[in-house]
Amino acid sequence: MKHFFLLSLLILPAVVFLADNGRSKMMAFAEEDPIDEEEADVEGEVEEGDVVATESEEDEEESQSKASPDADTVLLFTKPNVQGASQLELVAGTPVEFLVGFRNKGEQDFIVDFIEASFRYPMDFNYFIQNFSAVGYHSIVKPNQEATFQYSFLPGEGFAGRPFGLNINLVYHDLSGNGFQEAVFNETVQIIELDEGFDGETFFLYVFLAATVVLLLVIGQQTLLSVGKKRPSKKSSAPVETGTSNPNNVDYEWLPAQTLASLNKEKTQKSPRVTKQQSPRQRKAKRSTGSE
Repeated sequence: MKHFFLLSLLILPAVVFLADNGRSKMMAFAEEDPIDEEEADVEGEVEEGDVVATESEEDEEESQSKASPDADTVLLFTKPNVQGASQLELVAGTPVEFLVGFRNKGEQDFIVDFIEASFRYPMDFNYFIQNFSAVGYHSIVKPNQEATFQYSFLPGEGFAGRPFGLNINLVYHDLSGNGFQEAVFNETVQIIELDEGFDGETFFLYVFLAATVVLLLVIGQQTLLSVGKKRPSKKSSAPVETGTSNPNNVDYEWLPAQTLASLNKEKTQKSPRVTKQQSPRQRKAKRSTGSE
């Protein structure tokens, strides 16, 4: 037993060592790829040339969208009427009309070139959805004068039920050649469907209800007539004879039958019998026949 125990002590470390080597051979360890220095640049890093180009584009946009400090503008929607509304709602398929007021408070003339409008993506106004036609005016507004310009556009019926960003720009310039552009309206609007006063489905529903009511009335009338025919008629009370005549229109129904009979008998006895006068010939004829 002791020899077996010592032998196991000698063999056990060798078995454990061999098992560890075999497991290490079966397992594969992932190695990290070498990092290239060229690809290690930060994604947000931009070269100097790109920065200059971006800044120049921003300057151009600012110069184009810059409004003159000597001009005041105001916008008024005439169709639809949006006074007191929190969000502008435009009806799809219905023309939208508005007025743009322009006031020159400077010392030189302004020339109003045109007004343009467009639908933008509501989450980012840089994405265009639909551009409407630009209306040119080329109107001169002298210092300390005002002018009003009308513009209208038609939202498509396919836009109903969705919000869009509405951008309205007024483009003008002065006598020195400086161009200006001002967004007189730049907000999110809701396009809604046309609420028609007459609905075909509602009309046919009312017609169906009216026909149902008429049918119920006819059925009720026929039922009442059939029930009335089935009811037995009341027997009329036998009339009481009051005599041959009743000039005073006296009611004798409360009298006993015997009393009424005696009264009728007395009336018949009191009334004289009317006899016709006969001629001598008639009497002679009766005597000959023996009838008299």
